[in-house]
Amino acid sequence: MYQKVSTNLNFVDREKETKKFWEENDIFRKSMENRKEGPTYTFYDGPPTANGKPHIGHVLTRVIKDMIPRYRTMKGYMVPRKAGWDTHGLPVELEVEKLLGLNGKEQIEEYGMEPFIKKCKESVWKYKGMWEDFSGTVGFWADMENPYVTYDDNFIESEWWALKEIWNKGLLYKGFKIVPYCPRCGTPLSSAEVSQGYKAVKERSAIVRFKAVGEDAYFLAWTTTPWTLPSNVALCVNPDETYVKVKAADGYTYYMAQALLDTVLGRLATEDKPAYEILETYKGKDLERREYEPLYACAGECAEKQHKKGFFITCDNYVTMTDGTGIVHIAPAFGEDDARVGRDYDLPFVQFVDGKGCLTAETPYAGKFVKDADKDVLVDLDKEGKLFDAPKFEHEYPHCWRCDTPLIYYARESWYIKETAVRDDLIRNNNTVNWIPESIGKGRFGNWLENIQDWAISRNRYWGTPLNIWECEGCGHQECIGSRDELEKRSGNPAAQTVELHRPYIDEITMVCPDCGKTMKRVPEVIDCWFDSGAMPFAQHHYPFENKEIFEQQFPAQFISEAVDQTRGWFHSLMAESTLLFNKAPYENVIVLGHVQDENGQ
Repeated sequence: MYQKVSTNLNFVDREKETKKFWEENDIFRKSMENRKEGPTYTFYDGPPTANGKPHIGHVLTRVIKDMIPRYRTMKGYMVPRKAGWDTHGLPVELEVEKLLGLNGKEQIEEYGMEPFIKKCKESVWKYKGMWEDFSGTVGFWADMENPYVTYDDNFIESEWWALKEIWNKGLLYKGFKIVPYCPRCGTPLSSAEVSQGYKAVKERSAIVRFKAVGEDAYFLAWTTTPWTLPSNVALCVNPDETYVKVKAADGYTYYMAQALLDTVLGRLATEDKPAYEILETYKGKDLERREYEPLYACAGECAEKQHKKGFFITCDNYVTMTDGTGIVHIAPAFGEDDARVGRDYDLPFVQFVDGKGCLTAETPYAGKFVKDADKDVLVDLDKEGKLFDAPKFEHEYPHCWRCDTPLIYYARESWYIKETAVRDDLIRNNNTVNWIPESIGKGRFGNWLENIQDWAISRNRYWGTPLNIWECEGCGHQECIGSRDELEKRSGNPAAQTVELHRPYIDEITMVCPDCGKTMKRVPEVIDCWFDSGAMPFAQHHYPFENKEIFEQQFPAQFISEAVDQTRGWFHSLMAESTLLFNKAPYENVIVLGHVQDENGQ
């Protein structure tokens, strides 16, 4: 059994011999079979996407994921190691778009949703063989013959059960919110996804002259997004800070924050003339509701049609004295703080940007992508004498982690899971976990949970788990369906038991509204594929429809491991769903790994 170790050992050949021995003698299966009566030690394998190639970073994760379960197996434990595949979502759609030469949602719908979905299903297995070879080469043991697959109908039905449970608790709702939105993909992103795509960019901000009504003076306001200026409906000051009216060396009279005078106006000074002379001093609150002229006529016209008053000074403590002029421009359609101020003051809602991220026909920049319109906005304001300055600045800006398009913050209707309602439970459950290193669990992840936002769960796409809500086209009555049985009972259609749980097939199942008798159809959204991966502890077993004992035996996991980028990805979706459904942590021990970088540090 034991051979003498040669001093001239060829490690590659030795590894190949070991791998061959394992395969020929079915050692992995035997190691499980021999310990089936032993205590269970559960390991969850985070599902990779099989239409992406494995890379050098996966070697590290595969080694750690194999080491702990192998050690526990050697100690006599039965360690289930079910492999899994993450098969839904934008990465698959984008791959298929490239394959078919399509660009965007319009062309997908022209091509046809059903053939597109079929191509997606084929595409997800593109590199399956490569992943299996890679896993075997690094000595990673997992059951790859019976993996869980997130596009499987049984997996989806378990997710439907989970969403119905969340719905019954009043924690799944439709809201009109400012969401991070990818105009290329045509869908909002969750905060977890946004965190994965920040890039340092250099851009121009704008310091703009807004003409005060009834006097020859201007409010000097700052924005980092010039493309939002055509949608301006208000300005905002900090009610507790000191503001001044000054006569500046450029001949204009300005209102702005006293603390930022030298920063903004200092460059106007000459040897024989100061940059400014203070005429009057105010508290921010004193300026509230002072009016100014609309910067763009189109915004004024839109406000009139809504019969709402805008174009005045508002107050809010979010305005700081660290940048700009101490006065910020407000466009409620394009920012969380702006939207809140808009609600507080009942401002008009002006959204001159379409779903593709282009300025609309009401503006002088129709059809221009928002980031491309920045330059035109600045040029026009300068020609009209409304631009005081356009200073360059560098900042971290979110990009779509799938397609690399700059995101915009955009008012949309979307479906949300109300995680803010279970914040305390999330924090308490996280505190039961042994994080290695501890700083990730208590710091990075723990801090994020303390400031958790509601989870934007819906995606306006095609290849994903269909959101299981049916809505009446007459009265708007909504129902959440939690199983095939319930769907058959409500629809009266036996096809509900066999229909594929994907678009467009599931959308053919309709039901009668109990309130008005009209037709109820499934809403068009699919769900965030992070919900898929977070559902794997129960959905891999088709729980609660079968395998109840197996699930209870294997939940929570004693061990998981992924790289640090999963802090707001899989670590979060597992914790969120486990807390919402079972109010306990889904894992007991987590080893968080760093990133393996290339020669460019990427």
